[in-house]
Amino acid sequence: MKLLLDFFPILLFFIAYKLAGIYVATGVAISASAVQVGWSWWRHRRVEKMHLATLGLLVVFGGLTIALRDPIFVMWKPTLVNWLFAATFLGSQFVGERPLIQRMMGHAVDIPAPIWTRLNLLWTLFFVFLGAANLFVVYIGSGFFDAQQALIGASGQDSVDLTACAASYSGHLLDLCNDAQAREETWVNFKLFGMMGLTILFVIAQAFYLTRHVKEEPQTLETD
Repeated sequence: MKLLLDFFPILLFFIAYKLAGIYVATGVAISASAVQVGWSWWRHRRVEKMHLATLGLLVVFGGLTIALRDPIFVMWKPTLVNWLFAATFLGSQFVGERPLIQRMMGHAVDIPAPIWTRLNLLWTLFFVFLGAANLFVVYIGSGFFDAQQALIGASGQDSVDLTACAASYSGHLLDLCNDAQAREETWVNFKLFGMMGLTILFVIAQAFYLTRHVKEEPQTLETD
């Protein structure tokens, strides 16, 4: 359930993108993240620091995307968020008595301390991987950045609006705009389906890993 709540702003971003383009979707994601933080405070009278950090990065980089009409800023946000999570998990191994993953799950699972440290490091590496995977899709997998720069160079504009290709361009420029927009959509699809899918697979793998190390409760012998 918590995983679904964490992906709530991403899901709304995806829906808004399909309906109105990346700039409206970015505004929706900022609003959804703010609602997420507000709901957490109203319900529990506390807010997770990671949600606050995510909101802060989204406001800054999403705001730059909207103000400068350049999607590349909001595309960097998932990488920065994941790398911030990685730094937090890694730092928790050196600050405090328990690593962060143990503080989050220790009440529900009883495993040896070295396993918690190992699991915490695995989450650190996973967040590093997710951040790198996002940049790979932006710059190489989808080729969005190169397609965007090709359109900017051919049009002579400082920024381009991929939500209005047909209204803004014709001929070769229209082809370039449609190509960039299709590559932008590839990243949007990865942001929802790719990142969520990878996270679910990692959580499942974590569950199998934990079952190998969970301490069994000692059985009490019954006597007549």
